[in-house]
Amino acid sequence: MPVDTQAAPPATGGMPQPLAGLKVLELSQIMAGPVCGLLLSDMGADVIKVERFPAGDDARGYSRPGDLGLSPAFVMLNRGKRSVALDLRQDAGRAALLRLVQSADVVTENFRVGAMEKLGLGYEALSAANPALIYCGISGYGRTGPMAQQGGFDLILQAFSGLISVTGTEDGELCKPGISVGDVNAGILAALGILAAYIERLKTGRGQRVDTSLLQACMQQTYWFAAAYLSRGIVAKPMGTAHPLIAPYQTFACADGVIAIGGGNQSNWERIAAVLGHPEWLVDPRFTNGASRLAHRRELEGLITAELKRESAAFWTQQLGEAGVPVGPVQRVDQALEHPQTRAVGMVIDNVDERAGIDRAVGCPIHFSGSSPARIGPAPLVGEHTGEVLESFGFAAGEISGLLESGAAFQAPLGG
Repeated sequence: MPVDTQAAPPATGGMPQPLAGLKVLELSQIMAGPVCGLLLSDMGADVIKVERFPAGDDARGYSRPGDLGLSPAFVMLNRGKRSVALDLRQDAGRAALLRLVQSADVVTENFRVGAMEKLGLGYEALSAANPALIYCGISGYGRTGPMAQQGGFDLILQAFSGLISVTGTEDGELCKPGISVGDVNAGILAALGILAAYIERLKTGRGQRVDTSLLQACMQQTYWFAAAYLSRGIVAKPMGTAHPLIAPYQTFACADGVIAIGGGNQSNWERIAAVLGHPEWLVDPRFTNGASRLAHRRELEGLITAELKRESAAFWTQQLGEAGVPVGPVQRVDQALEHPQTRAVGMVIDNVDERAGIDRAVGCPIHFSGSSPARIGPAPLVGEHTGEVLESFGFAAGEISGLLESGAAFQAPLGG
């Protein structure tokens, strides 16, 4: 199903993109679905947001005091996408979507289970219109089971899945992970599932339903905690920045800052002891092997911290690094974004979006032939591309004007 690739914003450097030609209708909103769409867009897909109007994607309203125009949070996940505004409550709006589906490759949605079916736009209806369609749904708790009908939110599923129970200080004060683990991982899993279904379609010509959920995305993060429980009944507890299986493997305070040290194996442990000037630790029965160090982790942490506090974080980062020990400073977000290594791997890219007052974006985390395919371009206004997209899908001028006049579709005024 060819796509007018000229209609989609370009990739950085104009490099070829592996998913060029793929048409994606993104009915999903806020984070999980848009993360999926951003990854597909960066790899070349033409991602078209199908939004209600006038509000559009709820993330458009996620602004801080002082933000200009479009929400920077919305812009970060929707750069380079196009927007079509349809009223799916109207027969004409639903009929328009079905026509778009006939020429699309992928549809993504993250409504409550059953919401699309109530509109007459569930998988069965859309696949009947286009048997080659890949339909990806992202739900809160999955499509089956006693909680399938409940809506899902990242915070709630982090709590439900056990993630929050293992995050926090060792004195038991719980803490939500600072990132939206469920949303981001669900978006990645959705993109992975779509690509697997696309490979299958190349073999068979048939599309299929792809499903994931915030629950599955959060539970996937518990591999090692699940192993401890399922093997020995051990219920994990918060450990600060420490690791449940390795010691020393955590952050440590220095004289002027904090560093992370990864003593992931015996060789690294021996290097740590040597750099810190304590060869006797290697024969101390509390620290001779990984299991003993883990059993006496708190004592080991105290000894290491006492030494590290004698010098600066920069000093120890250099000393340990030169010895071959995995080590790095604990940076703030601004420091990480401004670091030359971040720019070197394409994770911060130039992308001016004047309507949001932002000139850079987080880039694509996957490279092809050594290059990043990140798509550049501003995030769309609600319905900014309604007319051009409908035209590219074969709608006649009279049909487009009829949809706009009836209120079944909306076109943002030219010029924003």
